[in-house]
Amino acid sequence: MSGSDQKERVLAALAIYVAIIVFIVDQITKSIAVSSLKNGPVHIFGPFYFRLEYNSGFAFSLATGYGDIIGIVAVVVAVILFLYSFKVQSLVMRLALGMVAGGALGNVSDRIFRGHAGAVVDFIYSGFWPTFNLADSSIVIGAVLIALVSLRTERMARHKEQGG
Repeated sequence: MSGSDQKERVLAALAIYVAIIVFIVDQITKSIAVSSLKNGPVHIFGPFYFRLEYNSGFAFSLATGYGDIIGIVAVVVAVILFLYSFKVQSLVMRLALGMVAGGALGNVSDRIFRGHAGAVVDFIYSGFWPTFNLADSSIVIGAVLIALVSLRTERMARHKEQGG
């Protein structure tokens, strides 16, 4: 196998590598939060705290009580994102897809394995935004990157159609 073939395989699997890293870091930080914040919140600075909460709903506590359905949907979405990532050429898009998939799987893992009645561990509190975790952050950042890359790709395609 040549060096370029090996590089191409690594690039093709970028979304999976990113998802694994996001998943591991998310699970480590949630474990630290569960063990360190059981006696109450810790002030960071200004309005920011580390504060332990359990979210049985979707993002920002929407759809509370539907954890099983949310978990199934998240797994399906993660699989679709992984499959799609092998078709895209953009490294940023692959990175973004991995971020969303890794975050989704991190939250699903909480619902299945943490034993908090299907709830996700949230611990980052800002005072002006619902409490969240690193998986949530990864999902949001990944989604924003997907939107930006999609807009850029669409704009470039329109420019090319117009002869530019």
